[in-house]
Amino acid sequence: MVKSWRAAVVAALMLSGCVAQPGLPPGQAVPPVPVAAPAPDTPAGARASARTFISVISRMEPAVERECVQRRTQPINCDFQFVVDDRPGLEPNAFQTVDATGRPIIGFTLALIGEARNADELAFVVGHEASHHILGHINRKSSAATVGSVILGGLASAYGGNPDAIQNAQAMGAQFGARYYSKDWELEADYLGAIIALNAGYDPEHGALFFARIPDPGDKILGSHPSRAARMAQVARAVADYRAGRVR
Repeated sequence: MVKSWRAAVVAALMLSGCVAQPGLPPGQAVPPVPVAAPAPDTPAGARASARTFISVISRMEPAVERECVQRRTQPINCDFQFVVDDRPGLEPNAFQTVDATGRPIIGFTLALIGEARNADELAFVVGHEASHHILGHINRKSSAATVGSVILGGLASAYGGNPDAIQNAQAMGAQFGARYYSKDWELEADYLGAIIALNAGYDPEHGALFFARIPDPGDKILGSHPSRAARMAQVARAVADYRAGRVR
């Protein structure tokens, strides 16, 4: 299965040439990309899913980069690179990071590409991950972790903690600081990701149904992600704002 997936994605990349298509005007409806009928764990299903993935990237890339240029409040790089992590055994996952030059990278595991049931789901994931970069969440997460470390480390020191206790408190504070704020950032990325998907002609509410098939993290204080209901509501809010012309 892994070999067929890798071959399918590489073949689709070669055929497409990763050429970005012009973005669509905001609000313009386009026919959705057909859902791949074959099961993703078959060679035919893998090829169909790979073609859908490439089609989504070609439409989402210009929408993502246009949104980044329009919204950036500081000189961040808006030349996104999309990569596929084809290492075997990885769970369905997508991530956003930057390389040594500051170029934003959005990665997807093969399992996530296969898990997505339609183009709307892939488009929403792309928009969500890109939004983390556009909104500056990586830098903000580092700052939040630093603040948490300083506060808990300072408390441990003030109450007579030994060096080991202070170090443990700092580590705990860094973890708590980053996770405490991450729920808000996930919802921010859901909102902007939905807007970007709409601008590219996709249906983010349909795409957000992806949440219905993953474990619900609930609303735990130290949970790194908001509840499924909160995320679905955020996407619905973004769609309503978009249609009413009041996008923030």
